[in-house]
Amino acid sequence: MTAEQREQCPDVLKKFLTYHETIAGHSSKTIDEYFLDMRLFFRFLNLSRGIVSAVPFDEIPIKNVDITFLEKVTLDEVYEYLNFLSRERPKQKNSPKTAYGLEASARARKIACIRSFFKYITSKTHQTDKNPVVDIESPRQRKALPQYLTLDESLGLLESVQGRHETRDYAILTIFLNCGLRRSELAGLNLSNLKEDKIRILGKGNKERDLFLNEACLTALRNYLDVRPDIAGETALFLSGQNKRMHTNTIHALVKKHLLAAGLDVTRYSSHKLRHTAATLMLSNGVDVRTLQQILGHDHLNTTQIYTHVDNSELRLAARANPLSRAKKKR
Repeated sequence: MTAEQREQCPDVLKKFLTYHETIAGHSSKTIDEYFLDMRLFFRFLNLSRGIVSAVPFDEIPIKNVDITFLEKVTLDEVYEYLNFLSRERPKQKNSPKTAYGLEASARARKIACIRSFFKYITSKTHQTDKNPVVDIESPRQRKALPQYLTLDESLGLLESVQGRHETRDYAILTIFLNCGLRRSELAGLNLSNLKEDKIRILGKGNKERDLFLNEACLTALRNYLDVRPDIAGETALFLSGQNKRMHTNTIHALVKKHLLAAGLDVTRYSSHKLRHTAATLMLSNGVDVRTLQQILGHDHLNTTQIYTHVDNSELRLAARANPLSRAKKKR
């Protein structure tokens, strides 16, 4: 949160955020998202209850929110809030051409935050025993299969890498495609994270995991380190053209540039799709789901199970095993 946002924050919300940062160990990015989600909810309540008027929605103050205010929240109000999100909330807040109505996944995340907040003030700190969202259901989401590159497309992407930062970019793409890192995880890598044939990753929630590097990654990293500028005091593994730690936006643009150069659809693929690609290729070549869960840094196995669609050979065998698979209509 910025200093201005912290000043806007009511005490009950500030303590909730402090708990998640200091005890639950969530990242500053997650804390910022929690603040924005709860601020949006509190603004809606102030507006729907008629507490404010003639104030632009994005300027509605929330300092009035306290336990008395929260004890009046009803399940009906939460449903009204969901309706507001699905009909009136802009998808891209700062875009004049934005569509309206948040997707089910975005609404589900906001409900999860509200559920966590009320659990905190009821079960953790016992400030009240009224929890209007204890039995609320999350919006039903479409189960979309992850998009990923094929093996040939992945090899083509690596083959197409060239340019001023060819060695660095090749190493970055190789790690994405072999290790399945998140963009933020790659940006946060330091030289000290490399230990012989392993690399230490700082993932979501400040959780660390060690990944073994295969020969392709080790070779790509050795080649990059041979040409990496030795900048005093700069600990980042991957450096930008200005010899500073690479920002996640820079990495995103880098991946898009090379996808385009490889003739791939940049509207479908991104650095996150390279993570999907790594997971898909590992699973379809014998890595079990629980091992993949550790590699990707997922807290829950059901998150990893979205990749179980990829091994179509088992599904194909199951279809052929059905005794009706060879049935034909008699003429």
